[in-house]
Amino acid sequence: MTDTNQAISVLIPVLDQWADGVTRHEPERVAAYFTEDAIFQGFDRTQTVGRPGVAAYYAKQPLGLTPTYTVIETRALSSEALLGYVDVDFALPTGVVIPVHLTVVLVLRAGEWLIQHYHVSKIEA
Repeated sequence: MTDTNQAISVLIPVLDQWADGVTRHEPERVAAYFTEDAIFQGFDRTQTVGRPGVAAYYAKQPLGLTPTYTVIETRALSSEALLGYVDVDFALPTGVVIPVHLTVVLVLRAGEWLIQHYHVSKIEA
């Protein structure tokens, strides 16, 4: 991967599928977009490693949670790894919106781009 356009063309389909899985409340499907050894930091106090922890995290999220994202920055780390920096608004079914910064690292595994690292930080007003 050599440029920003290539990185974005890889990042967006993965994030689109992730967002769709979250919106449809399909935690196992969401976890399938992560590597088996993914480091995941959501809003919980501690991180988790691996797909079971990712699935458990999304299973406890409210039905109707909808993420909407905007890609802010991308960096190709190698031909098989990239970094994405994204702003995400998580809309709750109550109408409350939680804005966050999301950093992801995607890696190419067996011909498929997967999230290996995921970290959100809330944007405080």
